[in-house]
Amino acid sequence: MNETVLTVTGNAATRVDCWEAADGLMVARFRLAATARRWDRQREAWTDGHTSFFTVWTRRTLAANVAASVTVGEPLIVRGRLRVREQEHEGRQRLSADIDATAVGHDLSRGTSAFHRVSRSVPELTARRAAVAQGPPGAPPGPAAGAPAGVPGAEPAGGGRPRGNSSAPRSGTAP
Repeated sequence: MNETVLTVTGNAATRVDCWEAADGLMVARFRLAATARRWDRQREAWTDGHTSFFTVWTRRTLAANVAASVTVGEPLIVRGRLRVREQEHEGRQRLSADIDATAVGHDLSRGTSAFHRVSRSVPELTARRAAVAQGPPGAPPGPAAGAPAGVPGAEPAGGGRPRGNSSAPRSGTAP
């Protein structure tokens, strides 16, 4: 079977819902709004085109990391398999576009981000990050920066190197 793999840039339109499925697998979902921008020659200005909405599904570690990192309105890049489903709702046929994501990240052409590596040797860290991001029902998401200070397994972006000089040698750090 052929799969449609796509990359979509857009903004997180909803809060990330994260839960543990019956089989123990971590699952998260959120809506992504992707609006086409076009140059209008007559007005000599950028204009918004049609907005497409996708439901993005993530699983396992990606689900926990997305729940700990993504908040509403943030610009994202999502890569995954497209699933278009047809379903009936209140007597009418509806189409929905879902993306089974293999990668989700912040769109760095529109802002900055800080990366915090999650150690696979400390799996409870990922679960703790997701719990902090979820917070109590109805509360805004927790800190998007990652694990609280002093939590083992969280490393600062770039191993703590200064950020100003990208051509500086990387002594003593692994890729």
